Amino acid sequence: MADDRYAPKLDEFNDDDLFASAIEIKVEAKADISIEDDRSNGLSPIEEQSHNLSAADEIDLNSDSEYKDGVPDTKAKIELRSEPEDIFEDIPDPKEVHGETMVGRSTLETLVTSPRTQSCNAYHTGTMTEDEKVITAESDGKFITISVKDPQKIGDGISSFLTYNVVTRTNIGLFKKTEMTVSRRFSDFLGLHDKLAEKYLHKGRLVPAPPEKNVVGTTKVKMTGGQTEHEGKLPEFVERRRAALERYLIRIAIHPIFQVDPDFREFLECEDELPRASNTSALSGAGVLRLFNRMGETVTKIAFKMGESDPWFEERHQQLETLESQFRRLQASLEGLYSHRRELAFATAALGKGLALLSNGEDHAGLSRALAKMAELHDKLEGVHNDQSNADFYILHELIKDYLSLLGVVKDVFHERVKAFQTWQHAQQMLAKKREAVDRWESTGRSDKVAPAKDEVLEWEAKVNRSQEEFDVISKAIKKELELFDLQRVKDFKAAFISYLEAQMKAQDKIIEHWETYMPEAKAIA
Repeated sequence: MADDRYAPKLDEFNDDDLFASAIEIKVEAKADISIEDDRSNGLSPIEEQSHNLSAADEIDLNSDSEYKDGVPDTKAKIELRSEPEDIFEDIPDPKEVHGETMVGRSTLETLVTSPRTQSCNAYHTGTMTEDEKVITAESDGKFITISVKDPQKIGDGISSFLTYNVVTRTNIGLFKKTEMTVSRRFSDFLGLHDKLAEKYLHKGRLVPAPPEKNVVGTTKVKMTGGQTEHEGKLPEFVERRRAALERYLIRIAIHPIFQVDPDFREFLECEDELPRASNTSALSGAGVLRLFNRMGETVTKIAFKMGESDPWFEERHQQLETLESQFRRLQASLEGLYSHRRELAFATAALGKGLALLSNGEDHAGLSRALAKMAELHDKLEGVHNDQSNADFYILHELIKDYLSLLGVVKDVFHERVKAFQTWQHAQQMLAKKREAVDRWESTGRSDKVAPAKDEVLEWEAKVNRSQEEFDVISKAIKKELELFDLQRVKDFKAAFISYLEAQMKAQDKIIEHWETYMPEAKAIA
């Protein structure tokens, strides 16, 4: 039977390094994967390329073995079913999954590291070359790439909606085809999240959150055309949502458990329209019910203070609170920088127009030509400043936004652990009451009441043991999820920083090139 656990008092936590919690574990994995699916016969492991997640950086999400000298034992055989009855029982080790499915970091890095091949509006349109999108895999390797493209408005007026083409390329045997293109609505993405959250959140798994709803932006698109009148570009809201949906699917595909989930595979390969996820509407009855449930959970979080039994969770909670606060300050700074560069681009364009008007009224031929060329120069500089602002937003700001959303998911799984603890404590309290009842009946000589009371004691003893086991399982799952979260966070930020620096250096090279090109025009004024 389980006993109550009481948390020791902790010293004040202080962590100035955002990435101090990242753990690098070198593993030499030797595992065989046997997939019981006719489509997957003959699968063999591959040698991971340098830009993929290496085995040295991966964590076994499901191994219960103890660590020996900081290295987990990964030599157990793992079997992966196409339709697993218990996905947590036979899920593949992340090392084998990432080795077989080269989505890993390359796909996510490609998503945020595309500035070198993009033109003035490439960030806004999300344009990438095929070489950037497709992950190169060895001949015997397995891979999966996902992209969301071609937003289209269906219908007119307030009843209209947007659809997105989800393009998947893979040679994983669990999928029916190697290349799939399906059309999905935004509500389909929300429905996928609801299914995954219902299955995995209460087990301590970090289910990525989909992009937030935007009633104002959606209404504007519904009441206007699907594209702006200026050059046929997509509205900024639509492009931002498209990019966010793509990042959302990639984060799901990276996770070794969600990657093989039947609902996720159905989302990617079912060509028919999915059942309407009507409960995702903010104004539906289910939406209102979810709102009240969240309010109730918020009150519970405030009212109930769990006596923490594991110092690790107390430290992690404080660290994540600090990290969230730092992310929010950085997000606000990036929003200010983005606005500043937009204003600079607008002012540069206005200056170019003024110089063009001045050149038209200038009688001196040489000076008029120099002014006209300077006007052209400022038109080019406007594009460079827009590129810089797009890099600020799509490379850094959106990454910070995604991780703030993931930190919210971490809080949710922490709360699920608290609920498991409450269930355990309730079972213990009920067990104590049932035992008191047995003692009372025995002391009063009520033999007819003793036997049923003892049966209830046995029943609640089983509930206590079961709830304690569930609490231990979710605690262990959260620890391993956060280990993977830390590793992924460091890799994501490294890729984003390199991409951002390359974009800014390219912008500065363009500025220098434009001014150097103009210099002969200024010297030619006679």
